[in-house]
Amino acid sequence: MTAPKPSLELLRALTDENVLRVLMAHDRLTRAEIATRTGISKPTISESVQRLERARLVVDTGERTTGRGRVGSYYALAPHLGTALVASITPQGVVAEAVDALGRTRGQVRTALHADAGQEAAAEALGAAAARLGGESAGPLRLAVVSAADPVDRATGRLVHLPDAPFLVGELDPPAVLAGAVTGPVLVDNDVNWAARAEYEHGCVQGVDDFVYLHLGEGLGCAVVGDGVVRRGHGGLVGEVAHLYTAGPDGQAMAFTEVFAALDLRRNSSTAVDVPKLLDILDTSDTRAERVRLALARAIGGVLSAALAFADPRTVVLGGPWGSHPRLIAAIEEHLARSPRSVPLSAAALTLPELTGARARAVEELASLIVRAAHPTTQW
Repeated sequence: MTAPKPSLELLRALTDENVLRVLMAHDRLTRAEIATRTGISKPTISESVQRLERARLVVDTGERTTGRGRVGSYYALAPHLGTALVASITPQGVVAEAVDALGRTRGQVRTALHADAGQEAAAEALGAAAARLGGESAGPLRLAVVSAADPVDRATGRLVHLPDAPFLVGELDPPAVLAGAVTGPVLVDNDVNWAARAEYEHGCVQGVDDFVYLHLGEGLGCAVVGDGVVRRGHGGLVGEVAHLYTAGPDGQAMAFTEVFAALDLRRNSSTAVDVPKLLDILDTSDTRAERVRLALARAIGGVLSAALAFADPRTVVLGGPWGSHPRLIAAIEEHLARSPRSVPLSAAALTLPELTGARARAVEELASLIVRAAHPTTQW
């Protein structure tokens, strides 16, 4: 049986998508350059550019080619197509950016917070940043991607408060906070999940489809990537390892988060890890420092043994302010070498990986919105 031929409308939609996506990779191109990069004939590209101009998705920049031969016009995405909001909520503050479909940052707002700032302060900072960036953008904020240093409910995008969590903002509801500033969807996920995506796409585990990313900072978190996909679980709480039982300093079983209390490595009046104090110990070479390193390696090794049993990763990435310290990694490797199952360890490669991961998703989603705008009734 002969397969049905695609409709003319579908062929036009596919051509228009190719034109839009190649313009999302370049500031400006002539029709001839678009044809060369897409492999589509010049007449077909010319018709597509005309359609996209009428739809106000593409504009003639007014610039012309120079030199010998026929003069060509340069085309670009229309400037009013809008931007995506990318936001990171951490104990240090809120960082918000407006990015366009080419991945360029069109504006940034940084608002400092402290670890006990609370839900209202974080919501005010996020909302004010979105309002400012929206007011400065040539077009609307069409969607938002938010990274939060707290667990995130998969169904609602609200942050989840777990017992003994050191941060930050209770049950902050980013979709509700951003509803008046963003015209489209608001995607929210945990910062460790975004960091894992960034390392998978741009960092130390490119091409590795099964790995675990363990974040060790003021807070403790884990992302599990299987078959190239971050596993979030029914409620979005995969990787919340703070209360997983492991070996304490004296060998007695205790919750992972309690190990730091037993080692006197918590900030005063907080369950947050005292990162400067811990880094000082990792950089010191005396007997006490060695004892603490061994205790940390044993506790982290217990957490990783559970990850190996349930996720069967090819490798483990250690990230966060102290997670990638060479002495710590060496101690963990030595501990795991004596375990029934071991796995290679890698230090995270990216700076601010959570923002990198969220930004990449925002650009991807914005590009898809623009493509769909060209043919809103076409089934993609």
